[in-house]
Amino acid sequence: MSYQQQHPHAPERPVTAVQLNHTAVYASDRHLSAEFIAAILGLTVGAPFGPFLPVDLGNGVTLDYYEKRDEPIQSQHYAFLVPDARFDAMTARLEAVGVTYYADPSHTEPGRINRLFGGRGAYFADPDGHNMEIMTRPYIRP
Repeated sequence: MSYQQQHPHAPERPVTAVQLNHTAVYASDRHLSAEFIAAILGLTVGAPFGPFLPVDLGNGVTLDYYEKRDEPIQSQHYAFLVPDARFDAMTARLEAVGVTYYADPSHTEPGRINRLFGGRGAYFADPDGHNMEIMTRPYIRP
């Protein structure tokens, strides 16, 4: 939910840079997929917004889960920058629900994490096969 939706009587904040506000995530079952990622990341699922089921990431961006049943879901990649202090709890939640995490995006190093850019990271599949990534340090780009 956007700032304006959460605070309908507040003046709209000025936008000074291009920002990602939301993205649609296709799912065969929007409730299952939204609840899955919210549980792993320690977030909550918001109220339905039209055909979307939002998961607010806490930085003004929402994942808007959209149910698509008429064709196969095309796997996408979603990367989440997470607090280092919460990383272990996230991998523990993955283990608790029987989801394997991997050190690499190709999922060849099961049960391991990476230490890219001085942080920690892991990849895992959501219920529709989207390649999810949690990382504690952003990538260093040239």
